[in-house]
Amino acid sequence: MTAIRGAAAADAEVEPRYGWVVVWASFVALAVIFGVVYSFAAFFESFAGAFGASRAGVSLVFGLSGLLYFVLGAFGGMLADRFGPRVVTSAGMLCIAAALGAGSVAQSMLQLTLAYGIGLGIGVALVYTPAIGCVQPWFTRRRGLAAGIASAGIGAGTFGVPLLAAAAIAQWQWRGAMWALAAGVLVVGLGATLLLRRAPAAARRADGSVPGTPLVQALPSRSFIWLYAMCVLAAPAMFIPFAHLSAAARDLGIGDARAVGLVGLIGIGSLVGRFAIGAIADRIGRPRTLIGVQASLGLAMLLWLVAGGYPALAVFALWMGLSYGGIVSLMPALCMDLYGARAVSSIIGTLYTGAALGNIAGPWLAGRVFDAQGSYAPVIAGCAALSLLATLATWRALR
Repeated sequence: MTAIRGAAAADAEVEPRYGWVVVWASFVALAVIFGVVYSFAAFFESFAGAFGASRAGVSLVFGLSGLLYFVLGAFGGMLADRFGPRVVTSAGMLCIAAALGAGSVAQSMLQLTLAYGIGLGIGVALVYTPAIGCVQPWFTRRRGLAAGIASAGIGAGTFGVPLLAAAAIAQWQWRGAMWALAAGVLVVGLGATLLLRRAPAAARRADGSVPGTPLVQALPSRSFIWLYAMCVLAAPAMFIPFAHLSAAARDLGIGDARAVGLVGLIGIGSLVGRFAIGAIADRIGRPRTLIGVQASLGLAMLLWLVAGGYPALAVFALWMGLSYGGIVSLMPALCMDLYGARAVSSIIGTLYTGAALGNIAGPWLAGRVFDAQGSYAPVIAGCAALSLLATLATWRALR
């Protein structure tokens, strides 16, 4: 018993209790911002109908916001490393609320793209990387679990908020629904970001230094280069389903509620993946686990390729979400393992820029292919092939 108490005391000393407050605050913040991002599926048909836009044109709004938050996430991380996560993430929540308000009064696709696409992208960039990056330095032994719980907020938001947005659209039309989302961001999102703090392990020492690898030294390393390649190659398979799975389901005659609900099922799978896979990775090794979930993502795409009805699409959504959730939850923890606390938010943000091209080009290209051929099959097959290459890049980075 004495030994058990001693081990528990050692864990508490290494992993301060406030770290779990940061974990759950990050969970809520990520649920809010990605709930808003992936509510795009609920707004898709409303945007197309209101502005007479093609699927490719509407997808460009989603892709542009993703491009911005992945590219600017590196700068968000640098700001958080310098000024702390609370200030940066709170500014991001205010920017997201403003983007939703401005988008609600748009009178053309151009105005919607500028207000909603750009404003949302900048706001998410200021929240995403700083929120997830500030969790890692609080933990050592349970770093994978902590990262998994925090990033599970993405899955929770993906599951719940699009359904709330769909209900709000039915009640108040799409413009009123965007105002409702803006209010939720201000109340729930801003409340969460005010709880985020810098970990003691990331604080400066007496000589002014912070332990860990500087960004300029991490960038040319072999591990970083291969991890960056992984992000580039995996991005299309990770983001195309969020923009087009609901539309593909409607093409098969599936009703709007169940079609939008498929995005929610991705969220459920992602939620389970982040909790379970993070904990498993702490036991069997985070590198090995990341390689496995990358391969799983590619296999899931093959199921979508042959799916002919709702049951198969539902299984795909859960499977894809599980794999996607595992990948996203393990990346920050691995960055902390490899590079330390000194520039962890900046390194994570820089890695995420690799997903930017896939985020904007993937949904847009999928829309173009569908508009030209009436089928998503070539793009889905391409995503499966790219996932295989991403698995090989992950193995090269972490072997």
